[in-house]
Amino acid sequence: MKVKLYGAGGKVGAVLAPALENAGHELVELGEAEAMIDFTAPEVVVGNIEGALDAGVPCIVGTSGWETAPVEAKALEAGLAVFYAPNFAIGAVLMIRFAAEAARHIPRAEIVELHHETKVDAPSGTARATADAMGGDVPIHSVRLPGIVAHQEVLLAQPGELLTIRHDAFSREAYVPGVLLALERLANLPAGLTVGLDALLDR
Repeated sequence: MKVKLYGAGGKVGAVLAPALENAGHELVELGEAEAMIDFTAPEVVVGNIEGALDAGVPCIVGTSGWETAPVEAKALEAGLAVFYAPNFAIGAVLMIRFAAEAARHIPRAEIVELHHETKVDAPSGTARATADAMGGDVPIHSVRLPGIVAHQEVLLAQPGELLTIRHDAFSREAYVPGVLLALERLANLPAGLTVGLDALLDR
């Protein structure tokens, strides 16, 4: 597939660009693209998506911390799919699924998420998605330190026991399988916004 990758020089993009080519995809400019992938920053991602939709190109977005409602409306109007995941690591998506199930049985929980010091949003999109899946009212603690990639643990406790569900991404390679899966399924997604890699795992 011909893919326009925004953020190819960034932390994720530097890993993703060669992985896309190794998987048989071709990196091109937007005018030639069949799909757009964005791993940039909250202040530019919406403009990139809108430009892709104007060009008739469906989108995959890994950038977090942006307002999705205008993009959803534009994608519906254009009849194109925009797929957004706060986390493309398959293990992280399973962590959210397991945490949601656990919260049905252990109601007291807190989330601790740790990311590199240059991450713009806090709490992370993954932490917010986890809290939403667990019912919404879950305290989140954010840590930003050098040397960290992406780590999150969900602690659920009641008298006499503690359940910890943890995911660690030690390198950005963790996101590659999820992006390739989204690219494979993009043509079959409905027009508008689809959120979360979990939506693709059971298809």
